[in-house]
Amino acid sequence: MTLVDIISNGGLLCDGDWIEKKDQDVRGKVRLIQLADIGDGEFKDKSSKYITLETAERLHCTFLEKGDILIARLPEPLGRACIFPLEGAYITAVDIAILRIKDISINPQYIMYLINSSTFRSQIKQYESGTTRKRISRKNLEKIEFSLPNLEIQNRIVARIEELFSKLDKAVDTLKTTKEQLEVYRQAVLVDAFRVATNSTHLKIGYVCAKIVDCPHSTPKWEKNGKLCLRTTNFKRGYLDLQSPNYVSEETFHDRNRRIIPQPGDVLYSREGSVLGIACTIPSNVYPCLGQRMMLLRSGEKLNNRYLMHYLNSPMVTNHVIATKGGTGSPHINVGDIKEFQIPIPSLEEQSNIVCQIEEQLSSCDNVEKTVDAILTQADAMRQSILKQAFEE
Repeated sequence: MTLVDIISNGGLLCDGDWIEKKDQDVRGKVRLIQLADIGDGEFKDKSSKYITLETAERLHCTFLEKGDILIARLPEPLGRACIFPLEGAYITAVDIAILRIKDISINPQYIMYLINSSTFRSQIKQYESGTTRKRISRKNLEKIEFSLPNLEIQNRIVARIEELFSKLDKAVDTLKTTKEQLEVYRQAVLVDAFRVATNSTHLKIGYVCAKIVDCPHSTPKWEKNGKLCLRTTNFKRGYLDLQSPNYVSEETFHDRNRRIIPQPGDVLYSREGSVLGIACTIPSNVYPCLGQRMMLLRSGEKLNNRYLMHYLNSPMVTNHVIATKGGTGSPHINVGDIKEFQIPIPSLEEQSNIVCQIEEQLSSCDNVEKTVDAILTQADAMRQSILKQAFEE
């Protein structure tokens, strides 16, 4: 049968509503459910767009009911579905299909899990369209065929899926707690390492750095290929993540490097937004230009660049930055602020020893985190494996 076959007895299968920006009103009481709310078997409850009741009635909007199945017609992943858990005045965007089941011989949870299974998604793949962004129309969703056992078997399958998912969720929660503890441990490593330097002379960072330069404030024009341009999304505490590189044209590259040409070993510091206060260094054989919301620090003769980077990532700096700069509408820190920060300056030999101590301990921490991340990735695959087994038997 198809999704159309299971909406008898007052059920519904339709698209959400076409709501333009001009239709929205922050004072409205009707919330617009969007693609960001639709998780893979989970309602994420992220959106905050509203329209008035008068607008909803004028546009003849379809109001959601608790228990509706919402199906995302855009990725990622394409065709993900969840049960809508809320009561009240809600509508949904046009790229979300609404499936309402009133037939008491059908368990909506069973249908939701079925839609999220690889069995169903393999058929979605056959009907998807689009080049840059895949989508599936509701009409094509209606063409997908599946078998439907009796209610007793549906309930038994749902119970087994939820039992296995519950065990998996507990394991995932434990792993996420481990990751949080690793971050606490990293901060403790930095505090302990720099404690030995507290009796050293403290100097302003602006005094011991040869250069502290703000990045260009304009947004570059991004290209599919060309010269490497860094974004703060590449910043991780202690290293630069270039798994998802960004590129600009040759002309843009040279234009953005007019003030200073970044060099391997330079320290980069995120100065604005959600990633405020993250320091990393440019690795060897990487010669980029700089995007927005960052600054470059080049250490002088008295300062080890990696010592500087780790100090900027330490609670002594990050806690102060977040406390003093994080409460504004657009949290940011300026070059002038960084120049005034005090940093303990032991001998270069002592700085080098501190860096070695930090990186030895953080390396062990990183290895544990990689293992945790690998298992978390496997957990996602295990969910699909559970669903695949449930609907192939």
